[in-house]
Amino acid sequence: MKLGTRIETKLPDFYLRFATEQDVDTVLAFIKHIADYEKMSDQVQVTAEILHQSLFVRHAAEAILAYEGDTVVGFAVFFENFSTFTGKPGLYLEDLFVLPEYRGKGYGKALLCFLAQLAVERDCARMEWTCLNWNTPSLQFYQTLDARTMDEWTVHRLTGGTLERAAAQFPGK
Repeated sequence: MKLGTRIETKLPDFYLRFATEQDVDTVLAFIKHIADYEKMSDQVQVTAEILHQSLFVRHAAEAILAYEGDTVVGFAVFFENFSTFTGKPGLYLEDLFVLPEYRGKGYGKALLCFLAQLAVERDCARMEWTCLNWNTPSLQFYQTLDARTMDEWTVHRLTGGTLERAAAQFPGK
């Protein structure tokens, strides 16, 4: 689907659109919104330049904007990953956020279900995301879609100095 193309929904005055290069500042603003909501504002390091490079030069991820009329009310950022067990790609949802004053209208569900549809169209074996364990409203929302909590898995992460130290341990020549 072409960037910037309007994706109609059955919800009154609500539509989705893949972000374009002109939307970088809007996507960045929504990243800051979700960081505030998740009490992680101090961890946001991305700039408009980095985001532009990641979304539109490297194509490391994609972004969708959600609109009510002419107002951007939500967004999602996602990328494809890969399952060795299925031999197929998966769709990983990095962020999904709807402004608090627009919640309860089905916009978050529309965003998530559009991404599920996109995953099916792209022949993905699954769609995955993480959710903070204290975020009860989101956890309950995901349950309404029959999303399975993967209790048997633990997320591990290397960043900054720990990533560099692990890289330095490679026994290459």
